Amino acid sequence: MSVVRRALPEDAEEVLRLRQIMIDSLFNDPATAWHGESLPTLRAKLGESEGDFTAFVVDHPERPGALASLVAGTIDYRIGKSGDPQGMVGFVFSVATDPDARRRGYARACMTTLLEWFRERGARRVQLTASPEAEPLYVSLGFRPKPDPLLELTL
Repeated sequence: MSVVRRALPEDAEEVLRLRQIMIDSLFNDPATAWHGESLPTLRAKLGESEGDFTAFVVDHPERPGALASLVAGTIDYRIGKSGDPQGMVGFVFSVATDPDARRRGYARACMTTLLEWFRERGARRVQLTASPEAEPLYVSLGFRPKPDPLLELTL
């Protein structure tokens, strides 16, 4: 059984390392210069015990001080609607496992913990974007494809 724990401020550099693994695999963007600017904010967010952001991790079993897996998510408020009057929506935006720690159930264990965190905070819906490789995991957890006419503007 994987021991999942909430990420702490001292995990920030490892969280960014795993996030970069995800970014590299999805977007082929090896740029890391942004890490230094991102670290102070990430450390502060990881230090908040309450709030709309969390990250859960599994420590790497063979490399002390390293993380094997990461999931991170936020809760957003959106005006309620039928079936979701409170309007609390979870969004998973980072799921990554160190390449040498894959196929051990770490991402599933972290996701299960994150989904419980969303439930405890009243989220009735959880959204994510999945790579083709990760989609079977999410489908096995109950996620279903949804056509979404999402548009995005970068400011």
